[in-house]
Amino acid sequence: MVWTQRGRTVAPAAFSLILALAILGPLLGPGYLLLRDAVSTPRSYLTDAALGTTDAAARAVPQDAFVAAASTVVDGGIVVKAILLLALWFAGWGAARMARAVLPSSGTPALLTASAVAIWNPYVAERLLQGHWSLLVGYAALPWTVTAALTLVRTGRWAPLAVCLAVAGLTPTGVLLCGFAAGVCVACVRVAGSARRLSIAFALTAAASLPWLVATAVSGGGAVGTDPAGVAAFAARAEPGLGTIGSLAGLGGIWNADAVPTTRTSLFAVVGTVLLLAVVALGIVPLWRRRRHPVVLALGSIAVVAVVGPALGATALGLRLGEWAATDVPGAGLLRDSQKWVALAMPFYALAAAAGVTWAGVKLRNAWLPAVAAILAVVIALPDLVWGVAGQLEPVEYPSSWASVAAELDGRSGDVAVLPAGTFRLFPYSGDVPVLDPAPRMLPLDVLQTGELVVAGGTVRGEGARAEAVEAVLSAGGAADRLTELGVGWVLVERTTPGQLGDSQATLDQLEPVFADDELALYRVPGDPADQGSGQGSGHDWAVGAAHIVWIAMVVGGLGVLAYRRIG
Repeated sequence: MVWTQRGRTVAPAAFSLILALAILGPLLGPGYLLLRDAVSTPRSYLTDAALGTTDAAARAVPQDAFVAAASTVVDGGIVVKAILLLALWFAGWGAARMARAVLPSSGTPALLTASAVAIWNPYVAERLLQGHWSLLVGYAALPWTVTAALTLVRTGRWAPLAVCLAVAGLTPTGVLLCGFAAGVCVACVRVAGSARRLSIAFALTAAASLPWLVATAVSGGGAVGTDPAGVAAFAARAEPGLGTIGSLAGLGGIWNADAVPTTRTSLFAVVGTVLLLAVVALGIVPLWRRRRHPVVLALGSIAVVAVVGPALGATALGLRLGEWAATDVPGAGLLRDSQKWVALAMPFYALAAAAGVTWAGVKLRNAWLPAVAAILAVVIALPDLVWGVAGQLEPVEYPSSWASVAAELDGRSGDVAVLPAGTFRLFPYSGDVPVLDPAPRMLPLDVLQTGELVVAGGTVRGEGARAEAVEAVLSAGGAADRLTELGVGWVLVERTTPGQLGDSQATLDQLEPVFADDELALYRVPGDPADQGSGQGSGHDWAVGAAHIVWIAMVVGGLGVLAYRRIG
């Protein structure tokens, strides 16, 4: 009995780690993650952009500030890799813990199956390839959040939920995912003091959201409407043979057709989806018999909404509604990548897989046979997730030019304008996939970028109004004095990436060359750059800092409370 209990605890953790290493193996070597939206650098800095106080939406808050702080102690590339590995590991481990909490009769085989479903699926693959490493932290926190919400309801203890929500709060989407799941789970359990417990869940969600909420309030970034063109561009996408609803039900359907495993670009996507859903479907009848269990009901309802909602959002009516919201509803731009919300289906899928394997094991009088079959089905459904999504996750090495430019700018003033125009780059060392410009995270000064995106042949406008003005001056070959008025102290030319330069050489000829090699060229703009700060200072600085302190305190304080109770 002791060995059985220990196996239910240790085996899912070990199995989840093995799966995570099998996926991320090639990325864990020397080098940095630089793939589409993912940018890790040796060192990043606590700039206004990292704190979310520029005119752009605070989408990477407090993620960038945390990595900037951590990279003062540990290489930033290691920080990001470690977080990503922990995310995948804890996603599987958390799914097993959740299944054990909701379905106490689940044995080790069922728990391992839940772990496999949580880790080995198209959602994980597609978000890895899109570079959304911090979103996967929120994804990983989902099953832990469900378990923590159940703890809050049963015992009134709030510390586990505080930790889960704060960890998920590494990115705004993460805390919204987990806050929603926690709220629904708590609301579905009717016990004495339910309203108070729901209030606690709401308060903890709000506290974990403070960094990006306060940054938005201080700077106004994202407070105005976003480009409605982004709604259609980022809508869920139908994969071959599945349609939009089928793709989403199979945990796929990301908007970027290039950020998918090869097996999801052919009719094998149908085979993979059928295999995954067959494992999930095995548990529908056993869970239906437990439909009075409030958490089962909550997770099932969330899963339906998570799949049907983005599918409706991709219809003509849904797109029109989304365009209206993007234009007229502040903050609605956070919702435009609708497929990311399908993450909310994962806890129910993992729970159903565990329930189905337990039921089949009883019928067959062999607990391991259905579990092995189910795990094999999940892996076969997406065979190219292994080893860096078939080698697409490869670390890169930056040229030494970046370190030279960063050293030149250290301790200086003025913002940095970058050429060529645009947000994405195609460097010789980054492969054949466009990547986010590493300059904003590589350099110790704020780097002005418009945030404009080219998606499926169209353009989605960003929120960087001042960056647009600077870009216009450079492309027109304008006067250096105008750059000074706009707060620009430096211009960086990235020489090895294609892009629009316009007549910028006429402006560069007015500037002082500071550094140049085959990769980069840095110019100093004459004069003292005008102060173009976001209106921070005094109370605003204090508010942004306090919000981050609250967020950190939720993690550290919550873990401290848990450790004290365990020791005590």
